[in-house]
Amino acid sequence: MTKLFCFGLGYSALALAKLVRFNGGNVSGTVRSQDKAEKLRADGIGAVVFDGTMPGPDVPALLKQSDCLLISISPDRNGDPVLAQHADDIAAARPKGVVYLSTIGVYGNHDGAWVDEETPINPQSDRAIARAKAESEWIAVGAMHDIPVMIFRLPGIYGPGRGPLEKLQNGTSKRIVKPGQVFNRIHVADIVRAVHAGLTRPRSGIFNICDNEPAPPQDVIAFAAHLMGIEPPPEVDFAETEMTPMARSFYSDNKRVSGQKAQRMLPYRLKYPTYREGIRALVEADKATE
Repeated sequence: MTKLFCFGLGYSALALAKLVRFNGGNVSGTVRSQDKAEKLRADGIGAVVFDGTMPGPDVPALLKQSDCLLISISPDRNGDPVLAQHADDIAAARPKGVVYLSTIGVYGNHDGAWVDEETPINPQSDRAIARAKAESEWIAVGAMHDIPVMIFRLPGIYGPGRGPLEKLQNGTSKRIVKPGQVFNRIHVADIVRAVHAGLTRPRSGIFNICDNEPAPPQDVIAFAAHLMGIEPPPEVDFAETEMTPMARSFYSDNKRVSGQKAQRMLPYRLKYPTYREGIRALVEADKATE
């Protein structure tokens, strides 16, 4: 993977871009505003504007110059905006591999039981239903044009500047307790490892990219607070706390997701196999900059 194109130069894609460029590769991709495109171009990334509502005029030429694609743009109620606007351009470019970043939300609720890639999907929220539809669209495109398409199903993402530390620091953290509730999570560095491994040796398939220890969210907050040397926020009952409808919807799905297939077949090794290693690294990095 020496020439990467990213539909959606967001948090995870920019982390991958840093590794690709460090290894001597070139990165281009899309953002939604001209201001962001100009800032990224100044940093050496070939950013162009694509908002999903119409074809990006600069996209086809950049696709032809790329050998791998990362798709991190969310679908909407009409399907995947990338395929809606650029399916023919992608087919013409014939990339060596495509990674589509999806969500473990497509599995739906399993009352805390373990699920893996063989578990039938059962999306419940509008977001998860749209993701499942987009997955099917990308798999069909890959099969039609003989392009290896890898569907990476992700849990909640944390990493530098994004996660429990920031919420504890700014006073917005809540230790919400819903008995039996657990979540997987993934450090952005491990997403980068998985995508890099997948695009280095592309193979079609569905892969869960997640940590090895689904855990109650209140335990994660308490652990982070302990490492930071501060008191954790008090526990609050899920049924009684004020939450946005979107935040509350995440608690409607309860499952333990196995990521062993991806770790074995891509293959890649988790740098942060549980939240403990990941949060400890973030706290240590934060202290080093004080």
